[in-house]
Amino acid sequence: MKQLFLFVLLWLTACSNLPPAIEDPPPFDLSYIEALSNVNKYKNAPVRWGGTVVEVENEASFSAIQILVYPLGSYGRPDLDEAQQGRFVVKSPEFLDPAVYSKDKRITVAGVLEGDTERKIGNKSLKLPLVSAKTIHLWADDYYSPYYGGYGGFGWGGGFGYPYGGFYGSYPYYGGGYYRPYYHYRR
Repeated sequence: MKQLFLFVLLWLTACSNLPPAIEDPPPFDLSYIEALSNVNKYKNAPVRWGGTVVEVENEASFSAIQILVYPLGSYGRPDLDEAQQGRFVVKSPEFLDPAVYSKDKRITVAGVLEGDTERKIGNKSLKLPLVSAKTIHLWADDYYSPYYGGYGGFGWGGGFGYPYGGFYGSYPYYGGGYYRPYYHYRR
């Protein structure tokens, strides 16, 4: 019994490899839409926002990432199935390599809202919220699997870990239907 408890405990701790600032929202979770309505009112407020990288600008003393904002899903991961909400700029004192922080990579940032900054997008100048980064998390790319991601079918040969059905059907048939392809997510 002790071995089972130890295994479960180790398994649960291994599941959480994200920085706490990314995994958990701040006590007052300021949304991008709220901050955009009045940036000066929420100056110095903690934020946790994410989306996809648009571009990286490296200056002599800091780096700035322009991010296309998406709502955050579980564990602070940007949910690209939802509609994008706008843009914001993240300022970091560290050098952020544009080859690593490349266009369209998923990113989540925890930091403090500093105010706004002006950026030129095409021929239009926009004021975007500026966040001073405390923690930046770049999400690993998703990969596609054509196989069903569950535990397989029921019955013999379809128990835990078997992707090819069992007594009630076998791949690609499952209870009268087909297995659906799904995406694996890496942290």
